[in-house]
Amino acid sequence: MEAAVFILSLVDCCALIFLSVYFIITLSDLECDYINARACCSKLNKWVIPEMVGQCLSTMLMLISMHWFIFLLNLPVAAWDIYRYVKVPMGNMGVLDPTEIHNRGQLKSHMKEAMIKLGYHLLCFFIYLYSMILALIND
Repeated sequence: MEAAVFILSLVDCCALIFLSVYFIITLSDLECDYINARACCSKLNKWVIPEMVGQCLSTMLMLISMHWFIFLLNLPVAAWDIYRYVKVPMGNMGVLDPTEIHNRGQLKSHMKEAMIKLGYHLLCFFIYLYSMILALIND
């Protein structure tokens, strides 16, 4: 059972790594003016909820399987994703809004957040991989 939890978390983490790389590439395309702000934001906003669901799934798996350290490692990122989604101002297109993305350095902060999430998900990937191997050896 424990190995199945880490296999599912590993697959989820791979999807989240893919999404982080997609966010970085799309935001860098906007930064280099290869795409406009509206196209960038519409591409990225449709992936905000799947990213949030993936992070919350991983967090809930660790809570249910009682892996407290990994749960506490996942909890702040899941809470941040939920907070960002809930705090979208009324009238905005989504978490990323094309009218505000170039204002107040939001593009740089979104890029920085995507880079931090990529590093975080890579760290989690290796933790899940190690835990999966350990669980398979112990079974």
